[in-house]
Amino acid sequence: MSQQESKMNRRQLLKTTAAIGGAAIVGPFFPGRVLGANDRVNVAVIGIRGQGGAHITNYIRQPNVQLKTLCDIDENLFATRIKKIHDEAGYAPGTEWEMRKVFEDKDIHAVSFAIPNHWHALATIWAAQAGKHVYVEKPCCQTIFEGRQMVHAARQNKVLVQAGFQNRSRNNTRAAIEYLHSGKLGKVYMAKGLCLKARADIGRYPDGPMPEGSKFRLTTDGEPMEPFTSAYLEKVHYDNWMGPAPVKPFNPNRFHYNWHWQWDYGNGDTGNQGPHQFDVGRWGLNKDEYPVKISSKGGYYLFDSMQETPNTQTTLLEYADGTLFQFETRGWYTNADGTLKIGNIFYGKEGRLEIDGEGNWKTYFGRKDELGPDSSKVPSEERSDAGKHVGTGMGGHFSNFISAVRSGKQTDLNCDIESGFRSSVLPALGNIAYRMGTDLIFDGKTESFKGNAKANAFLHRKERKGYAIPRLGKTGIV
Repeated sequence: MSQQESKMNRRQLLKTTAAIGGAAIVGPFFPGRVLGANDRVNVAVIGIRGQGGAHITNYIRQPNVQLKTLCDIDENLFATRIKKIHDEAGYAPGTEWEMRKVFEDKDIHAVSFAIPNHWHALATIWAAQAGKHVYVEKPCCQTIFEGRQMVHAARQNKVLVQAGFQNRSRNNTRAAIEYLHSGKLGKVYMAKGLCLKARADIGRYPDGPMPEGSKFRLTTDGEPMEPFTSAYLEKVHYDNWMGPAPVKPFNPNRFHYNWHWQWDYGNGDTGNQGPHQFDVGRWGLNKDEYPVKISSKGGYYLFDSMQETPNTQTTLLEYADGTLFQFETRGWYTNADGTLKIGNIFYGKEGRLEIDGEGNWKTYFGRKDELGPDSSKVPSEERSDAGKHVGTGMGGHFSNFISAVRSGKQTDLNCDIESGFRSSVLPALGNIAYRMGTDLIFDGKTESFKGNAKANAFLHRKERKGYAIPRLGKTGIV
């Protein structure tokens, strides 16, 4: 039996297990059709390692949601994920390594992406063009051009696209934002976002498979690196993994998780953890407009490795009215800022508000830092919009997406792609300023830099044949 036949047989075996305990599937979905409250929603999760595991867990816990297909270019991952779903939900999904075949399945209503950043835009656009609703992880895009085309794709194909900014569905965070917008802190003139998270040395590895018995470091998310031997890589579709990125040889530091630290695929921690706090900061400052001036300084300190992105970085965004938004990335042992290592601080005339990455918040007033209202004293059920949005936290964000798919209403999404895109632009702007090594002036109306062709070159990526981002409309405010 050939290796290709063996792969096909393995995939067929996995797919046939979908019948175990599976419930009936609803009929084909057409854009514009509204599902009833009791209709089953069929979902495919694309990208099942890391954050993909959270997608799987949350969908199988949603009432009347069928996880129909798992898709990943690493077929080594299928067996454990199928077992988890079978053990917890009583059925097994089908599998596929090529996402475009998933989009061809008329029984799938929605796709949920937990894939590397360099794939977010193109995958979302392809799915939208196939009539699928989309949940896409943060940051929505790597470039501003890509993000704007994602918005066009959603609107032109009349599908819903939820950006994975889970704080938008966290009740405590929503209460904090409402408190900020109430004016009780006085005029808020500055905000900070914080990513003070120690990251390990990723080291250096030769290109290609690793020899049997090689010693591997932990990846910087604390998980053991897989043994990327020749046998392991036989089940990896690496050319497909590169997709819209430049073609480079396989290297462990360009693959699972460590891709975050390579510019072709990731955005460093400013664009990894950072988007969540950029989003909360923009939301709290009530800024739908873009900043007009961007600066970003830093570097990669302490280690000698293959990492390209900085592990220490300070980004400053200045708005037309003078409001400041500072973002701090410190990638090794460090003190907290106030009480926080991950979160946001808002500074107003009367005091400040600190909110951590889980939505817990406190306020401090006056010269003596007197404690004011906090997340325990302002319960979410007392908020004016209580009950209008599904919460709380990550699970609530998936619930909100499914509820919106059933209603068919864009306004039911807690983080529509337009909002997610605008928050994703902020770390992208910071990284461009860092790579340029100079302050930049941004024109929000055209979504481009004023008089700086070199900076504007970062608004697009060099396209790989077969993986070009479709030109669906103009870049700029629509």
